[in-house]
Amino acid sequence: MSFDYDLLVIGAGSGGVRAARVSAQLGAKVAVVESRDLGGTCVNVGCVPKKLFVYASEYGQHFKDAQGFGYTVDGTPRFDWVKLRDNKTNEIKRLNGIYQNLLENNNVEILYGSAQFESAHQVRIGDRSVSAEKILIATGSWPFKPDIAGAEHIVTSNEFFYLESLPERMIVLGGGYIAVEFAGILNGLGIETHLVYRGDKLLRGFDRGVRDFVSEQLELTGIQVHYGENIEQVEKDASGVLKAHLTSGNVLEAGTIIAATGRKPLVEPLNLDAAGVALTSKGSIAVNDQYQTNVANIYAVGDVIDRAQLTPVAIAEGMYLANHLFGETPKYSVNYDLIPTAVFCQPNIGTVGLTEDEAAAKYDRVEVYESIFRPMKNTLSGSSQRMLMKLLVDTETDKVIGCHMVGSDAGEIIQGIGVAMQAGATKSDFDNTVAIHPTAAEEFVTMGSVSRVIGRKTD
Repeated sequence: MSFDYDLLVIGAGSGGVRAARVSAQLGAKVAVVESRDLGGTCVNVGCVPKKLFVYASEYGQHFKDAQGFGYTVDGTPRFDWVKLRDNKTNEIKRLNGIYQNLLENNNVEILYGSAQFESAHQVRIGDRSVSAEKILIATGSWPFKPDIAGAEHIVTSNEFFYLESLPERMIVLGGGYIAVEFAGILNGLGIETHLVYRGDKLLRGFDRGVRDFVSEQLELTGIQVHYGENIEQVEKDASGVLKAHLTSGNVLEAGTIIAATGRKPLVEPLNLDAAGVALTSKGSIAVNDQYQTNVANIYAVGDVIDRAQLTPVAIAEGMYLANHLFGETPKYSVNYDLIPTAVFCQPNIGTVGLTEDEAAAKYDRVEVYESIFRPMKNTLSGSSQRMLMKLLVDTETDKVIGCHMVGSDAGEIIQGIGVAMQAGATKSDFDNTVAIHPTAAEEFVTMGSVSRVIGRKTD
């Protein structure tokens, strides 16, 4: 058979764009289908705008800190939400253009519209039907609202980035990293912020020491956390005020409620049944180690396969697949065991490797090195915020198997630790590395005392 394209990529997010661009560079005839804006979630309603808002939210604390260093801040600094929002949008438009140039300069055709499978090799885009020898699904994920009465009054992360105004009081529903980041942004911008979470501890899946420490630090910043609560109903009164009825019977009032309760793989619009593509029990697309679905010519990467919903992971998967399909056999597969990641709450979280619970279940004996301290900057700023640093070491091999940090610039610091751990660094390697003084990061190479020993054989 002859096809219109060697590769048709559905979704122009980070993973899809990387796979399309590299495949075209390797000689394939490639097209990308996109129903919204180029760049996907990360560029438009995810990582990029979120980080810009995080930067904005930190300035309020910077103004306070400056006084301890001799600066006089006359009056209360004024914040203009509309200016921030619109400047963010202009930056996103610039990035959309960069993504367009990346594709077009590599001879990738961009097809705008919603894609629906007609068969394993045929896809309909509006009133046009195209064929491809191989098809890559990279549609990402989509936020969802809870199934409660009045859910129509709640917004998700998608809408948050484009709100007309910020009310004086807002509620964030959820306890994962997106909820925690949004709560930090709002609180930093001077909004009375309530975080409603059904569990008893935030950030499920993270190291328990990190979870405890961050929960404490968030409340010190002024965020009001409501544990063991959920929203059962939302009402909107005549003045536009939202009333959130909680499971306890309490009622919280707010101008806006944001649902940050998770994201689902975006598969519903694709008509996957027509191609015979199988899903997992969780609704993600099932793939093998080469990102191939149960249909031989159809592949999937990124959030839609729900292995790790992180932009760099989708990019790595897209790069691997492009080389696998059209280049030489990739030397390395994507390593899901050592993924450095950050949560941009205040204070930041940086983490790579195993949590304490994971390490204790996997290894016989693990030494935990832990340090909690007041960073140097806060000795003059007067801020009560503290930092946490932790290393987990397998005693049999001396390898560092987990590293966790909570504090300023944690994401920047943990990136370098991730490189060291990928290379197999031992605790001795850390100890033999000269510290950079005075920095917070030097704590990772000066930890000398074992805080505790965990593992399967610690009795």
